[in-house]
Amino acid sequence: MGLLDNQTQHAYYSGSSFGTYQFTSLDDIINQFIIAYVGEDKIIPKIKRTDVAFHAQRALQELSFDTFKSTKSQEIEVPATLQMVLPQDYVNYVKLTWSDSSGIEHVLYPAIKTSNPLDITAGSVGDYATDGTNLTTDNSSSTWESYKGHTSTTTTDDYEDDTQWIAEGQRYGIDPQHAQNNGSFYIDELTGKIHFSSFLSGKTVALKYISDSLGTDAEMQVHKFAEEAMYKCIACAIMSTRANVQEYIVRRFKKDKFAAVRTAKLRLSNIKLEELTQILRGKSKHIKH
Repeated sequence: MGLLDNQTQHAYYSGSSFGTYQFTSLDDIINQFIIAYVGEDKIIPKIKRTDVAFHAQRALQELSFDTFKSTKSQEIEVPATLQMVLPQDYVNYVKLTWSDSSGIEHVLYPAIKTSNPLDITAGSVGDYATDGTNLTTDNSSSTWESYKGHTSTTTTDDYEDDTQWIAEGQRYGIDPQHAQNNGSFYIDELTGKIHFSSFLSGKTVALKYISDSLGTDAEMQVHKFAEEAMYKCIACAIMSTRANVQEYIVRRFKKDKFAAVRTAKLRLSNIKLEELTQILRGKSKHIKH
């Protein structure tokens, strides 16, 4: 029986779960792995399902960072506080941009010349104030407040006011990363917030970030191009953590894992001949139709 025999086309187009055929649930991956790899006269004679589930989740997590490219995005209008709370399933950012009236995205760059250190309240004689147990601190440091509140008095069209104060004769030797006026940001991972420079107040900012595909049951899916890579990663992890497994067997599983992951990356790269040709035409005027 085919995989689509249980659902008619009418049921599919009348529903709301579109495009799910390209994915396999993590639960199905675990069940199919046990069927194919576990049992008498098989690679793994015996193992608990919970152990397989653990290694499957770890494989999904690792592959999400470099192979699946589990990238999400969200946008907000930067408020007067110049802060944005990190998403609940945030792991690392891919890029931040702000959109102009035409919908064109302008890339933001991290502010590496400033930070938001912990601001400890100190007394006049250098002693630290406490609440009886812990040090008394402020939510925002003086360093960051000074940075985000700065407004350049010199008008410039091609340099970022927040990190490079422009004056006659001082542009020589400027760091290229500051030769832009898109604004900047600083991610305070300790407080879970993104701080923006004052230039971005009221602008629409989009955050593209990486998750680990373990946030919800709906996210715990594997693209069919990477299904074999998941099986190899699970098998390699199990054999690597078992006692009395000969080293040459572990090396064989590692080799199979790397080959499967490489194949998955190539498949998921989604390179099309027509698109590649168009890019090459843009690089050289000698390439014709």
